[in-house]
Amino acid sequence: MTTPLWRRAVLSIAMLALAAVVAVPLYYVLANTLKTQGEMVATPLGLPTSPVFSNYAEVLSDPRIYRSFANTLYVTVASVLLQLAVGALAAYAMVVRTSRFNRILASVLLIGFVVPGQSTLIPLYRTLVGFRLVDDLNGLVLLYLGGSIFCYFLVQGYIRTLPYELIEAARLDGAGDVQIFGRIVLPLIKPILVTVGIFQTMWVWNDFLLPTVIISSPEKRTIVLQVYNAVTEFTTNWPVFMTVSVVALVPMVVFFVFTQRHIASGLLAGSVKG
Repeated sequence: MTTPLWRRAVLSIAMLALAAVVAVPLYYVLANTLKTQGEMVATPLGLPTSPVFSNYAEVLSDPRIYRSFANTLYVTVASVLLQLAVGALAAYAMVVRTSRFNRILASVLLIGFVVPGQSTLIPLYRTLVGFRLVDDLNGLVLLYLGGSIFCYFLVQGYIRTLPYELIEAARLDGAGDVQIFGRIVLPLIKPILVTVGIFQTMWVWNDFLLPTVIISSPEKRTIVLQVYNAVTEFTTNWPVFMTVSVVALVPMVVFFVFTQRHIASGLLAGSVKG
């Protein structure tokens, strides 16, 4: 059945309006990175009359930017890899080894998943104090390991759609759990692992709350903290602040553009049994 023309017109107008709502703030930031402070105050929404690139030169000549990028890259890569490893192994164990203990543990994990992370900040901070991991990037990685619960739930649902006959056949051939997971299950769950990895990468890279609580040393700041720090250091130079924001966003925008097709494909791949 063909959709009436008026409905398509209304839908197009609504989508354009929503796109404008998203695009206007982005345009505001990008346009003002090419202005001087005076021009930004005079015409905040206008196009730059004579684009200046000194803001980008000032930001990119600051070694703190590159150090914060390196810190963020380390925390993101280490955190996401650990989350995927722990989440995938836990999901496989819970699906294959069904027992009363595993069912109780699954309920506990569900409770942990729905509890707001902000409510656990104080006990988590005190725990890191005990392990001397406050103001330490490794302590930040340890906190992000809690994201394994999200990985566990998505991967578990995906594993349940796999043909269980493959695992049974491997067991009959004498394969152990490690071999079954590494040679059979892991290749089959790669789509959902990629999808979960994309979600978790964007979360860890853009997270502000945990680095703010844990990190205090300037040399250990993540890129988001560096953006926040620009507000205090450049309170009278908003174009520079917006330039720092753009520089911090570029890696994630590029990452999302090249990986967005994996999000839908990974989630849909496990929606059909077999």
